[in-house]
Amino acid sequence: MSAALEEFGFFQVVQGYLDQASGIMGLPDHVREILAEPKNELIVHFPVRMDDGRNRVFKGYRIQHNNVMGPYKGGMRYHEAVNLDELKALAMQMTWKCALLGVPFGGGKGGIKFNPRDHSEDELRRITRRFTHALGTNIGPAYDIPAPDVGTNAKTMVWMMDTYMNTGPTYEKNDQRAVVTGKTINAGGSEGREKATGQGVVHCIKEWARERRFDLEGATAIVQGFGNVGSNAALLLSKLGVSTIATGDHTGYLHNEEGLNAHKLQDYVQANGSIEGYPRGERITRDEFFETPADLFIPAALENQVGEKEATALRVRLIAEGANGPINPAGEAVLKDRGIPIIPDVLANSGGVTVSYYEWVQNRNSEHWDLEEVQRRLLHMIRRAYQRTMFYAAEKKVDPRIAAYALALESLATSYEERGIFP
Repeated sequence: MSAALEEFGFFQVVQGYLDQASGIMGLPDHVREILAEPKNELIVHFPVRMDDGRNRVFKGYRIQHNNVMGPYKGGMRYHEAVNLDELKALAMQMTWKCALLGVPFGGGKGGIKFNPRDHSEDELRRITRRFTHALGTNIGPAYDIPAPDVGTNAKTMVWMMDTYMNTGPTYEKNDQRAVVTGKTINAGGSEGREKATGQGVVHCIKEWARERRFDLEGATAIVQGFGNVGSNAALLLSKLGVSTIATGDHTGYLHNEEGLNAHKLQDYVQANGSIEGYPRGERITRDEFFETPADLFIPAALENQVGEKEATALRVRLIAEGANGPINPAGEAVLKDRGIPIIPDVLANSGGVTVSYYEWVQNRNSEHWDLEEVQRRLLHMIRRAYQRTMFYAAEKKVDPRIAAYALALESLATSYEERGIFP
């Protein structure tokens, strides 16, 4: 764990952004109190048989932040650092993302505290199925809809879906495919879902470049984290002429001044689990990575990776947050003083939940949209949210992060005003 992670509690950071945005848009106190904490915090302990015949007890979570705009929605994270406060922060951010984009979902997040790289596929399948069974009716296609996150993927979602369908009610079996999103195409997934989060990041970068008449052809990028989001963002940027010259993950960092081949590196990571051992790059330190001059920086790893030290070292024109909360408040203050713009996470990485919504709609209506339809809808949603956020930021003279939060809060406040508080 980095010093940045130890110094800043992610949940407290997100609550701080809530307080700032509440003051900007005049959020009623009672709504702020409701939104400051999740509605439900679920913790389950469940035993799973390992390959060697022993039983191990795992700890799983599901945080349901708010559902005034629609069913809870959010990823399932498998990671050794999963904890309650982290998931509360991530669930809260999901509420803002959905409200900002106009997606009729609320925020949720969950996961299991363990390292999935230490387990076989058979063990991961049994862990996932037992976790799904332990959650029981706390998830459902019209109540709480999980999705992939760090340490999980489409295969994980298919296991969750199948478990839910085989242990839930016997009626409307086909509708129950919508209990999760991010599935494989064959199991009811959507075209374009795998690349959706990275695609949203790239759409935001393109909007930024268009506004500033900045030519992306020949530009350079550094990408922290080369999982689903980072690798797909790098791959899509390469098609625009942007070279990824440095990247890194939990195993270390690589640099190639001529540009890393995003497609080949993505294939390597999918086959080997990390960038470690990739031969077409020079090993560099974490400090050297952040000192690498580039036009774009995409932090796509975990939260609180960029503190004061990293922010001072960065030599980039733009930061687009592919991860949730990658920059802590001290780092953000430095970047603001240096005039380096940030496209905030609740906007930049909202492509994933947007296409998850499209997948959910397709499942509920027994439809399957082609890739062009999904991409057309995603571009419209991201572009609209980007333009609204930047206009609000300029109008209110606030940074884009607080603008995005304030716009989300306006939608939520309107819902509470119209609906009132039960009873």
